[in-house]
Amino acid sequence: MTDRHLRVHTFTDADVRAGWPLPRTVVILLGFAAATVTVAGMRAVAWLLAPVLLALVIVIAIAPVRRGLRRHGFPGWAATVVLLLLVYAVLIGFGLVVFVSVAKLVTLLPRYAARFDELVSDAVGALERAGVGADQVREVAGSLDLGKVLPYLGSLLSGVTGLLTNVVFVLTLLFFLSVESGGFGERMATLARGRSAAGTALTRFAARTRRYLVVTTLFGFIVAVLDTIALAIIAVPLALLWGLLSFVTNYIPNVGFVLGLVPPALLALLDGGWRPMVAVIGVYCLVNLVIQSLIQPYYVGDSVGLSALVTFVALVFWAWVLGPLGAILAIPVTLLVRCVLLDMDPGARWVAVLLHLSTDEP
Repeated sequence: MTDRHLRVHTFTDADVRAGWPLPRTVVILLGFAAATVTVAGMRAVAWLLAPVLLALVIVIAIAPVRRGLRRHGFPGWAATVVLLLLVYAVLIGFGLVVFVSVAKLVTLLPRYAARFDELVSDAVGALERAGVGADQVREVAGSLDLGKVLPYLGSLLSGVTGLLTNVVFVLTLLFFLSVESGGFGERMATLARGRSAAGTALTRFAARTRRYLVVTTLFGFIVAVLDTIALAIIAVPLALLWGLLSFVTNYIPNVGFVLGLVPPALLALLDGGWRPMVAVIGVYCLVNLVIQSLIQPYYVGDSVGLSALVTFVALVFWAWVLGPLGAILAIPVTLLVRCVLLDMDPGARWVAVLLHLSTDEP
């Protein structure tokens, strides 16, 4: 065998400049490996990443209000202070209402222990009459105990108390991000002159995120008010807490309605029986069908540029990576990832087409 057959080609700077192609399989494997490492890193720092993303989304949402105040003669620092005080007041007020309501719930549930046992006994009797095996039914019924829920509620209350630290962190992030956002317009203009694709992608991301947040917040507020009034009429305890829950779960696509429905429906069952529970389910289904399923999608339209399948997968993925806050921020974070990975790279347009993502401006 001659030296000619043993000669191995080595990569040189000239090959790199010439765009020496790697095998497509290698590129795909490297991409999956990089994505795995990135996701693992995000899960490891979710305690930091989730509040940062929340603060970023809030700053994006209130940016037009700041510009409006500037146009009306407010100095930059005054506009920032006004917006921060408003956001601080909303977040702190929301946190206090949730904390007080959860504390009341912890003290309220022990009163329903006897009622819960009675309902379980009725359900066991109905299943036995329907021909379900008595031993299996009694085994399942024995595992149902309202007292087992109380330690979890105590942990939930401790968790809500621990959120105060995160709230302070988010408020601090909001302050610094709001101060830094003052010159964001000039920086975006400079970026657009140097890298037009990146500037256009970031502008589109901010517009889509802002429109999604405005529409979702507006309809979430309407849903929360209607749910609170209906729950108060039905006489479900802690109607204000469940109204706030329906407002928050409106940001969770696909399954948010169910998450907001289950707690008040169960409490209505324990407090008043089957009829109040059916009334709660009926009201929530009516409000969800009319507002969230018919009216809200009409105004949101295709502005976010995400298909229903991508939205659902994003919900599950970001809830797994970032925790509960990831479920609420699933759409904005997905829009940010799309901006960085797809919209900034014209060569990746085929991925958007493959995933049935809108490529038009909002």
